[in-house]
Amino acid sequence: MEGQELEGQKKKLVIIGGGVAGSLLAKTLQFLAEVTLIDPKEYFEIPWASLRSMVEPSFAARSVINHKDYFTNGRIITSTAVNITETEVLTADGHSIAYDYLVVATGHSYAVPKTRTERLNQFKAENQKIFSAHSILIVGGGPTGVELAGEIAVDFPGKNITLVHKGSRLLEFIGQKAAKRTMNWLKSKRVEVKLEQKVDLGSDSDEIKMYKTSAGETIRADCHFLCTGIPLCSAWLKETMLKNNLDSQGRLRVDESLKVKGRKNIFAIGDITDVPEIKQGFLAHKHALLAAKNLKILMMGGRESKMATYKASSAIAIVSLGRTEAVAQFPFTTIIGCIPGMIKSKDLFVGKTRKQLGLEPDVVHD
Repeated sequence: MEGQELEGQKKKLVIIGGGVAGSLLAKTLQFLAEVTLIDPKEYFEIPWASLRSMVEPSFAARSVINHKDYFTNGRIITSTAVNITETEVLTADGHSIAYDYLVVATGHSYAVPKTRTERLNQFKAENQKIFSAHSILIVGGGPTGVELAGEIAVDFPGKNITLVHKGSRLLEFIGQKAAKRTMNWLKSKRVEVKLEQKVDLGSDSDEIKMYKTSAGETIRADCHFLCTGIPLCSAWLKETMLKNNLDSQGRLRVDESLKVKGRKNIFAIGDITDVPEIKQGFLAHKHALLAAKNLKILMMGGRESKMATYKASSAIAIVSLGRTEAVAQFPFTTIIGCIPGMIKSKDLFVGKTRKQLGLEPDVVHD
């Protein structure tokens, strides 16, 4: 009886962003509300698996998932949100979607194709780029640059890899011990690392790929990969009614229930929030599940005092180093090698993430 009553009074929930947090939220609440998912692409991509997919394109068959495969009871709008009013979300293609509750989960601004097929083909092209190159330049020594260097060094040990980073050490988002151990691991794989330098990517010519650094060095490379920071997808919010809810870094200010501060029916989850923690996929999952719990309470007429609260997580990070090793930072220790590699590097949590979305961990139906 209770389920029938809820069915007759389903609330309209709009989720902007089909990334790590938004996709799990849509899957979780699709039978409890009239859910609309707005995303500029037709698929969800497990972002921490993309570097493995560059050296092994078939890996992407499991990590690039059409929204319709896990989100089977809702509406998908393949577009970008351009404005928010008190009652509607407006999209670039002219849709006006009414909402009772809104969740902003736009994360970072990744330039990726619209369709899954195009994305899979992109991985194949990047793999061919790596395969054909004798020397490779990687710009950026954060987790993306380090993991890409590790993937290529392990799968293509004959390549000459140079990693250039503007900072004084690698992986500046975690501790110095982890950074030092990572540097030693890369050197053991014959990766040349240049710190405190920038690269002029416009300095190469079509005939000879020569890149100049800010220190006056010249690097020869057949191809390059830019792995520097990606901006938050929040610039569009500056033109909406949420403009005053953004902090100086473009993040939405949220309270302990993950509601946007000062808003009764608008939540924000994932990297777009100002929660003081390292932005990682497993934390975005936590955001989504807590927001789902709180939205369910509100949609069923419960009191706000019953809502769950979110506590920022301490610094735990695992950076993959090829297929079997990783560097892991925990609150009281740092480990490098096969033990942390067993946690993450083999499958990169792809099977686990697929199961969270209600999908088989290994089987892909095209």
